[in-house]
Amino acid sequence: MALLQPKRTKHRKTFRGKRGGVATRGNSLSFGTFGLKSMEAGWITARQLEAARRAMAHFTQRGGRIWIKIFPDKPITKHPAESRMGSGKGDVEGYVAVVKPGQLIFEMGAVEKITAAEAFRLAAHKLPLGTKFVEK
Repeated sequence: MALLQPKRTKHRKTFRGKRGGVATRGNSLSFGTFGLKSMEAGWITARQLEAARRAMAHFTQRGGRIWIKIFPDKPITKHPAESRMGSGKGDVEGYVAVVKPGQLIFEMGAVEKITAAEAFRLAAHKLPLGTKFVEK
């Protein structure tokens, strides 16, 4: 399974950061006719993104077009289990995409509305945030 992650990064480890405000970019449909919009702020891991994409592709029987509008480019670190406190920042465990309310996660085109709505419903079950189905 090839998960999304950056080829190169400027810094190997990053701070966790703040997640305030609403999305001012990436909040309108630009490729497809239907979209899955985030309603709350949070992190979506590369694994969750891939699971949601596969659920949509499986339901549509690989028909139509699917666009992923977010990219997991933030490294998340974790200490190994049963290790003592301290001793620096942990190793990079995976990558996450930072999502704000109103940001589009997926777009879909060349399918019926009923098919797209059901595919997005299945994908939303794989994601840790509240989402909403939107159309042009």
